Amino acid sequence: MILTVDAGNTHTLLGCWQDDSIAHTGRTFTLAQRTVQEWALLLRDIMKLGDISPEQIMGAALSCVVPPITASLSQGIALAFGCEPVVVGPGIKTGLDITIDDPAQLGSDMVCNAVAALELYTLPIIIFDMGTATSVSVLDTKGRFSGGAIVPGIRTALDALSAKASQLPHVALDAVPKRVIGKNTIDCMQSGALFGAAAMIEGMTERIEQELGSACTVLITGGHSEIISRCLRIEASHIPTLLLEGLHKIYAKNCE
Repeated sequence: MILTVDAGNTHTLLGCWQDDSIAHTGRTFTLAQRTVQEWALLLRDIMKLGDISPEQIMGAALSCVVPPITASLSQGIALAFGCEPVVVGPGIKTGLDITIDDPAQLGSDMVCNAVAALELYTLPIIIFDMGTATSVSVLDTKGRFSGGAIVPGIRTALDALSAKASQLPHVALDAVPKRVIGKNTIDCMQSGALFGAAAMIEGMTERIEQELGSACTVLITGGHSEIISRCLRIEASHIPTLLLEGLHKIYAKNCE
């Protein structure tokens, strides 16, 4: 089995692969204070929930967008499972043609999403990864990573709003509002967050397609993607494991 680990700003997502299928997934908070031993114990416990023993893990791949924890998490994986992970970064084979100004600036999460999308879906492609930030990645008609956009994440924007506006409370994002026109403060905030994010995706898709001169395959992934997928008025595929798919493919490219 191959372990893939996606360490984001808020959550760390794990996927354990048996051949080309995910056998088990898990999620935990990303905490900079964790030691190598704490990461090792936590990762092993999450795998145990799927009846997966450390001896079954034959290799691992890691994407981390939180530089202070990359070393401790990588060492924790090695301690827990006895294998050094492939860490996505400079010098790693990805197969991507990256045409942005400085390819070294491209986050490993966006790299992994693009690698998976390039192999699995029809070009050109727009990827919306909805986490602490919403990242927008564009693969053009030739499969090149041509750039994108970064938008404040839904939860990030809402929390900032509640912190700055004393009369606006913290609200949950666990259901699609029944109406766009809210009748109270909470309904209005939920409508603005969810339908506003959906409208952003719809509008950005239209503008990107105009720049490319072609209709695009639209993929959405990340922590808030499931609920947003139910708010969209355009065709889009919800792929919650897209980044893990990319990590699995990058592992294969670097261990052939």
